Amino acid sequence: MKKGSGDRSGSRGKGSKNAPSYEQRKPPARQARKTKAASKPKKTAKKSTAAGDLPVKSGKSWMATLFNWGGTLFLWGLLIGGIVLGYFAYTLPDISGIDVIEKRPSIILETKNGVRYATYGDLYGRMLEPDEIPDPIKQAVLATEDSHFYDHFGVNPFSLVRAAWRNYQAGRVVEGGSTLTQQLAKNLFLTPDRNIQRKIREVLLAFWLEANYSKDEILALYLNRVYFGSGTYGIDAAMRKYFAKPASKMTMAEGAMLAGVLKAPTYYAPTSNLKRAQNRAKVVVGRLLAEDYITKAEADKLIKNPATLNHAGSNFKNVRYFSDWIVAEVRSYIGRTDQDIIVTTTLDLTMQKQAEKALEKQLAKNGGKFKVTQGALVSLTPRGAVRAMVGGRHYSKSSFNRATSARRQPGSVFKTIVYTAGFENGRNPEDIYLDGPININGWKPNNYTRRYAGALSLREAYARSINTVAIKLTEDIGRYKVASMATKLGLTGNMPTHPSISLGTNETTLLEMTSAYAVLANGGKGVLPYGVLSVKTNTGKQLYKRQSSGLGTLLNPRTVNQMRDVMKTAIQTGTGKAANPGFAAAGKTGTTQDYRDAWFIGFTPNLVTGVWFGNDSGTPTRKVTGSNLPAYAWKDFMVGSLGKNQAVAFVPVEESFASSAQGIWAKIVQTFSSGANNRASAEGNQKGAIEYSYPDNDEAKP
Repeated sequence: MKKGSGDRSGSRGKGSKNAPSYEQRKPPARQARKTKAASKPKKTAKKSTAAGDLPVKSGKSWMATLFNWGGTLFLWGLLIGGIVLGYFAYTLPDISGIDVIEKRPSIILETKNGVRYATYGDLYGRMLEPDEIPDPIKQAVLATEDSHFYDHFGVNPFSLVRAAWRNYQAGRVVEGGSTLTQQLAKNLFLTPDRNIQRKIREVLLAFWLEANYSKDEILALYLNRVYFGSGTYGIDAAMRKYFAKPASKMTMAEGAMLAGVLKAPTYYAPTSNLKRAQNRAKVVVGRLLAEDYITKAEADKLIKNPATLNHAGSNFKNVRYFSDWIVAEVRSYIGRTDQDIIVTTTLDLTMQKQAEKALEKQLAKNGGKFKVTQGALVSLTPRGAVRAMVGGRHYSKSSFNRATSARRQPGSVFKTIVYTAGFENGRNPEDIYLDGPININGWKPNNYTRRYAGALSLREAYARSINTVAIKLTEDIGRYKVASMATKLGLTGNMPTHPSISLGTNETTLLEMTSAYAVLANGGKGVLPYGVLSVKTNTGKQLYKRQSSGLGTLLNPRTVNQMRDVMKTAIQTGTGKAANPGFAAAGKTGTTQDYRDAWFIGFTPNLVTGVWFGNDSGTPTRKVTGSNLPAYAWKDFMVGSLGKNQAVAFVPVEESFASSAQGIWAKIVQTFSSGANNRASAEGNQKGAIEYSYPDNDEAKP
């Protein structure tokens, strides 16, 4: 037993070296499972691996980093933003003077009857209280400019985003996102420059306005200060300028038009282009309808019946020529001033309308046919008070005043100066001169017809505007006397004494030439044209009052009576027949070389008027002469201004004994010095003489 048991035990012990173990004897599948199980990581190792899993650890670190850096940047942003805002707040303009108005002094022009027709400078009306602002302008402005005005805090973020997007789409600035409060801030305190600095200040000022004023007060400030075009600021001034009434009487149509002006005041001002302003008002009406301020029926009525201008200046296209001239005159009287002034002028609105009508009629009817594009007219009393002035066809296209500033050759209207000098030096209307060829040192002028009439009286030669007789009369009395007479009667500029002086080759202006004729209408007394009667401040203080010019008598009464006589003949039977108004009148036609300028100047006992037609470029017209277009316009104006049944007759100037004796003595001197009244001009044979043809007898017919 012991042996047996010992044998079993011993056999294991002996065989341990070579006998296979249990692991070696077990089945292969079980061994494989064991091997696979042994290869799995232990739970402790698995937990250790999970605890050190890299993705989980990386996510927590990124969030912490983002939070740390975000907080840091936010704090720095607040700091920098605070510094920037502090800088802009510190550099804001002074806002203490919100109630102070800085403006250019205004000039108001009115007739002697107190009718206002033009304004210059910055014109402000009465500052209206919030409860005085008319509903039409409130509703129209809110509908078009800021429909959410009562809802925002000075800045409308939605409007800013919308405007930015539309500007981005268009590639340029097509829409603004500013509220009315921002616009007020900009208008009161800032420049119109478009940059980020101004926008920041605008926003800060808008916040300040909203914090210190109610919505109604802000709206009132805006409407009392905003620019409405034509020099007007505020709705009261705009209403008086455009509609000749206070703001309290505003209609919805007028409110729509004024609100429409705000988009571009200079462009949409009704005085610049009424049709354009009315079309813009239709857009405003559409916004009023969209915002439920008006009904569809009311909108249709407003579109069908838009507002129209209703002030004195609105009836004239070209009154600004006169107004500009007046402003220059005022400055010469009182200098520059920082006060608002009211100027009483000599303008007659009825005559002004007739002047514009007469010129436009001829240019519209005959401008294309005769290739003439411009005209001018000036009319004054015999003492020089200018009643009407048109300096061109369209002031809106050209503000150059052709009545006061354009220097042109007067042509045969200058013959009035020649004959006045002749009669002042003893010649008479019945003196006989020879209409025949002339050669003055090689200069050989012709009549327009290139024909000669032989012996003519000065009366007939003037009426028919004969060139040769005017030249011979000038040579007879002396060219320097003609030049001296021109200067005496008010013509300025260089006056060379060339033989052609008698044919009006020296340039002058329409106003100067018409004023020279006024001396004859004024009985020989000097005339200075003027348009200002008085100047006063808007508080009533007198700054200037018109006094007599004091030029005194320039011409012998005998000369005046003789000139009136021959000038009446020119209208009744001569080249000026087309201008005959059917009542007492005297005048003269004038046409320059190549038909570049055409004139008619004449007068009645109480009105002197000059008319000119031509082209600014100096190009020839198609045979416009003083006897057609200017004569037609002159007659239309005179009849329209004075009436068809004008009964005023010329009263001869009383001749004193001294003046009569002077005339007799001059006649004696003339007779003995010349030996005869039939005077031929000096003739010469200078080599290379140039022949001129002046169409100054105005016998060409249209």
